[in-house]
Amino acid sequence: MPPHSNQSRAIVLLSGGMDSCVCAALAARDYDAAALHISYGQRTEDRERQSFLAICQFLNIQEKLIVRNDALRAIGGSALTDENIAVPTTGDLDGKDIPVTYVPFRNAHFLSVAVSWAEALGANKILIGAVEQDSSGYPDCRPAYYEAFNQVIKTGTKEGTIEIVTPLIHLRKAEIVRLGLELGAPFDLTWSCYSRQDQACGVCDSCILRLRAFAAANASDPIPYANMDTSLRS
Repeated sequence: MPPHSNQSRAIVLLSGGMDSCVCAALAARDYDAAALHISYGQRTEDRERQSFLAICQFLNIQEKLIVRNDALRAIGGSALTDENIAVPTTGDLDGKDIPVTYVPFRNAHFLSVAVSWAEALGANKILIGAVEQDSSGYPDCRPAYYEAFNQVIKTGTKEGTIEIVTPLIHLRKAEIVRLGLELGAPFDLTWSCYSRQDQACGVCDSCILRLRAFAAANASDPIPYANMDTSLRS
């Protein structure tokens, strides 16, 4: 369905992963949505871009922007951007240390682009699929981070009315799966794997979190996996 003329404009940050796909489905339902995708030299950037385009087509999001950020790969410090740092495959998601898959201050880069585009488009909402619970412990996925960033936007933009919205941030991953199924989100078009682009590896943190979420929601994950070791998902 095309957006109603009285819907306000919103930008959704759409990586192509499960959480951002559900967030995009919400944006397409509730707003006149435009989708933003940022490639930053991550291992799976081509596959993620493919998912972004396919999800936009499925959700009938016409206005799209793809931006390349070379700074994050040049800076490094993450297994996602530095091939000399291995993507962990231990399945240990309960440790207190921030994992090496954390990309230093990544979401600030993404949000800055989104705010600039929102000012240009006249959008007053930016949706991002950040999740605090059932995540890998990334510091830029905490509610306080977005509260602080909203203050920066209020101070540093022309009108000060743009707001970051995090509709999934307090949900468990299984709840996100259930919400996506209710919305008809195209999970089959998404990509969450940190390391592979042909088939999801099934053993990186992101794959394990995703598989656990579908299992807890009593649903089948529709994407292919190279490794189906169920012992890592309990």
